[in-house]
Amino acid sequence: MTVTLRIKEASLLLEFLTLATHCMSGSMENTMETDMVAMMRRAHGRVTMNMLDSVHELLVLEDVDITKSLDYSSAIAVLGFSLIVSILKTFDVRVEAARVMVSAPVLALVTTHVLYINFYKLYYGWNMIVCVAMGVAQLFLWARWAAVSRHPSNWKLWVAVIASGLAMLLDIYNFPLYGGYFEAHSIWHLATVPLTILWWSFIRDDAEFKTSSLLKKSKTKVK
Repeated sequence: MTVTLRIKEASLLLEFLTLATHCMSGSMENTMETDMVAMMRRAHGRVTMNMLDSVHELLVLEDVDITKSLDYSSAIAVLGFSLIVSILKTFDVRVEAARVMVSAPVLALVTTHVLYINFYKLYYGWNMIVCVAMGVAQLFLWARWAAVSRHPSNWKLWVAVIASGLAMLLDIYNFPLYGGYFEAHSIWHLATVPLTILWWSFIRDDAEFKTSSLLKKSKTKVK
């Protein structure tokens, strides 16, 4: 079982590195933007599903170092890829060299952090600091994009940003079991269900809006 979990953990990290590399190296010309949006949707889904599969392992195994390590590695991988996407989207980074310069430091941070917690010291406090910092950075980036964008589904993004910030507080300021049923971490997990649905709805709307805009530009050029 331990070997299986180690393989899954290594697979997750490799998945993150591969997807982030695609994010850096793909063309961002106008004719390819729809492909990039679709790639980001597929890539984010693949990383997230890999993480959810890892969480399933955590639910059926004891709380030992290997399960903690898998949990921390999954979280930082998802946060790292999401941070890259939020930066590229918010600042509309189109030049390939600039995308590499943006993505490389995040890749280095995630890889170093995973190696640190797996092979040097499995430290919950430090992992929380890194995850919260990356999460807060993303929330500010998406809030900035929502503030200047005229996207028709902006409201969904604002709700997701505000709700995610509030949900994050549950995980930071944990409270003990209440009434024998609920504690902060369990409520945080429950809150992520509607947030995931809302966030995916925004990503779908954004892809459709972007595709529609590009088709209109293409028809205008033809005329």
